[in-house]
Amino acid sequence: MAVAIHQISPVAHLPLVLGVVRKLHVAALIETFCPPHPAHVLSCGRGVEALLLAILDGHHALYKVGARLEERGMVALLQPGLTHASLHDDRLGQIRDALFAANLNRVFGAIALNALEIYAIPTPWLHQDTTTRTLYGAYEDEPKTPGAPRPAYGHRKDGHDDLKQVLLSLGVSRDGLPLRMGARDGHTSDSTETPVAIEECVALGLDGVRGIVADSKGYCKRTLGLCLEQRVGLITLVPRTCAVRQEVEAWGQQHGALPFMLEKPGRTRQEPPRRGQGQSVVRRVPVEYADGRLDGAEIRLLVVHSSPLAHQGAVTYAAAQAQEAARVTEHVQHVEARWFACAADAEAAIAEDEGRGQGRRGRTPRPWRYQGLHYRVEAVSVLKKRTRRGRPPQAEAPQVEVRYRLVVHPEVLTPAEDAHGWTVLATTVQSDVCTDAERLQAYQEQHITVEPGFRWIKNPAAIAPVWLEKPERIAALAMLTVVGWLVYAVIQRQVRLSLHDHDQQVPGTKGATATPTAAVVFALLTQVMLVQFVVDNIPSLQVHGVQEQHLIVCEAVGIDPGWYQGAATGQNSLPRTTPP
Repeated sequence: MAVAIHQISPVAHLPLVLGVVRKLHVAALIETFCPPHPAHVLSCGRGVEALLLAILDGHHALYKVGARLEERGMVALLQPGLTHASLHDDRLGQIRDALFAANLNRVFGAIALNALEIYAIPTPWLHQDTTTRTLYGAYEDEPKTPGAPRPAYGHRKDGHDDLKQVLLSLGVSRDGLPLRMGARDGHTSDSTETPVAIEECVALGLDGVRGIVADSKGYCKRTLGLCLEQRVGLITLVPRTCAVRQEVEAWGQQHGALPFMLEKPGRTRQEPPRRGQGQSVVRRVPVEYADGRLDGAEIRLLVVHSSPLAHQGAVTYAAAQAQEAARVTEHVQHVEARWFACAADAEAAIAEDEGRGQGRRGRTPRPWRYQGLHYRVEAVSVLKKRTRRGRPPQAEAPQVEVRYRLVVHPEVLTPAEDAHGWTVLATTVQSDVCTDAERLQAYQEQHITVEPGFRWIKNPAAIAPVWLEKPERIAALAMLTVVGWLVYAVIQRQVRLSLHDHDQQVPGTKGATATPTAAVVFALLTQVMLVQFVVDNIPSLQVHGVQEQHLIVCEAVGIDPGWYQGAATGQNSLPRTTPP
């Protein structure tokens, strides 16, 4: 028996990804908005599947998509008779143009709502946040198509001050699934974007949504007015610079022990439990309505004291105080080295030096934050310098003059025990909808829902500097990246739920785990290979490297594990044209 191996393709996790994409009916939904044309070998739906595979594989250069998927052995699974030559960047660019023309918000909304229905995912809260996408190349000042985002210089969130960007606005469920997206101009302000995002969230018509959660960027007059007009529940952090927050924090400190709200175990066995105490109060704050009218409205404010936040604030305060102490020492040496001819000049220098703290971000310097400096004028009698050269006569009495200098006494400022750890949330959610504890828990989930997805977009999903020729294609590729995040989040959620329900674990980065990330799931499948070989002039395909945990993952996301079972059973069961 003669055996010849022709090719070994590291398919890894791509069949799993393609199985989930087809379970979500992404291609079918895309083709309802962009119908196939007989002149095109590659339909829009299959082209989107190819781009999603490239995004979730970590290789995103458009001219390399076909070659990369060919190396992975995935081209034959995309479409019968398809070759990697059909996956060229011109056709992929045309697909992105067609997606933009079909209205990206409608397309993505249909995919997201379909995912919620298929996997029965509840959406009690929608978390709103923004991130940026940095771009290389020169772009026109105005988009050719209305609605296309304009690359521009704006507030930097990733450190690329020399590159243009567009703003990506997202609404994410509690499970980390993006449900709404919008691409905006690069210089769009977060405060003006939030009301637009809320209106788009309302247009989705999601059932069972209690409200929208946002960070401090969501607190502004127009956002509050919109939520009151539309009867939308909003939970947002009040910025520290707002007078109402400072007033409510002072009220909380005066009342001492606030009602207990939440308690969570520490991150380690040695760490104490994390506790939250708080109470809601009603205050009148300014709001802006759609007609431009400014008025006051009663808004419920939730003031919370958190033990882990208090510890973190104390540590940060101590570190900042130590850094400032070194600057204070240098400042004191400089001040005390100066001499003045009269007390009036010294008093004038005090007024100047008392406001000579360190400025931040180009602002005017202000007094020291962590040290109290007390200045006083000291008169010192010193020998007056003789005007003539030579040794003075013995009978000549030494002449004395009075000079003045400043003496500085630094004082370390010690904050009160309960000065740290305060948070103030503003909410338009009615009291009969949820309790204060549920409001606080919803806001705390903001950091475990939106931020992990943004980190995935920034690095493995290759939201990296790239030239995309037209603003329309920028928006379309951003939408496809968010669809990739949706698939990524679905895989992670379903695997974790299945492992929890069946009391199972899979290998993780630090031992067995029941809560793997999607990246860990993908790493488990790295060893899966597709082997193409010939036995006595008969071509054959075989999958190797499949283990029991791989089948567990397939069953968790609800796709047929038969594709991977071919290796486990020793049968050549890989279909050439049937999707996984």
